[in-house]
Amino acid sequence: MMPDPSELSRRERQIMDVLFSRGEATVNQIAEALPDPPTAMAVRRMMHILEEKGYLRRREQGREVVYAPKESRDNAGRSAFARVLETFFGGSLEEALTAHLMARKDGVSSDERERLVELIKQTEMEGR
Repeated sequence: MMPDPSELSRRERQIMDVLFSRGEATVNQIAEALPDPPTAMAVRRMMHILEEKGYLRRREQGREVVYAPKESRDNAGRSAFARVLETFFGGSLEEALTAHLMARKDGVSSDERERLVELIKQTEMEGR
């Protein structure tokens, strides 16, 4: 079981976001991707803390250390979505989807709409 992401600081969460989007990265790559970047030394320290907390794994690549999340992007995404759903929408998927669809500037394409309807039908048939 992964540690609770709500225990992360803002900066630690930013680092994890970079790693989830890239898959893996070095300290310098992470520092470059962060808003208002801290020094490489500060990032290195935060990486060590995240590793101690159980969020990261590391591997040596020549003289560099490459970090990657221990949890898969899919699992982390599902966990994050479940927390957002519960925290902001009282667990209501309908309310969350409505809020998302209403906020989209570009609307919903007919292909997306068809896929959503098919997914709903599929979950209905599967009894979920």
